[in-house]
Amino acid sequence: MGVLDGNPKNEPMHYGEIFTIWESSMGAKMILSCYQAYTYHAGDKELKELLGDLIDQAKLEIKELDKLLSEAGITPPPMLPERPEAKLEDIPAGARFADPEIGAKLAMDIAAGLAGCSAAMGMSIREDIGALFAKYHTTKTGFGLRILRLNKEKGWLVPPPLLVKKPE
Repeated sequence: MGVLDGNPKNEPMHYGEIFTIWESSMGAKMILSCYQAYTYHAGDKELKELLGDLIDQAKLEIKELDKLLSEAGITPPPMLPERPEAKLEDIPAGARFADPEIGAKLAMDIAAGLAGCSAAMGMSIREDIGALFAKYHTTKTGFGLRILRLNKEKGWLVPPPLLVKKPE
């Protein structure tokens, strides 16, 4: 039998899988750092809760992705240093991210994450790697719905031009 049969965890990763896992780990580490900073800037309670859930998800992804890399003998990307805590009122108004800005950035990040997970699933030949990114895709879909609802409810959503049919 060949090297691509049996237990997927015993199969080698191809270079695309390795790079995608490494890149995804690095991205999760950047998101973790940015979202920690956003929690200091955010004033809305629901937005802070969503940020906390996204931070927890980033930590989970880092743990799982780095484990895959380490098991393959590949050094994971470095973690960024922890951010010092800041209070919203201590951040000057001109330097502060507003809640609508944070909401829009989260929506963009989630959309990009969905596309990245889809690409990773499509190029994976190891079933466990494809399934891992499918799991992340499902989780990100839920987060996408949450941020869309939040952006709509708070009036933060800036829609593109809408086609409104006029009565004849």
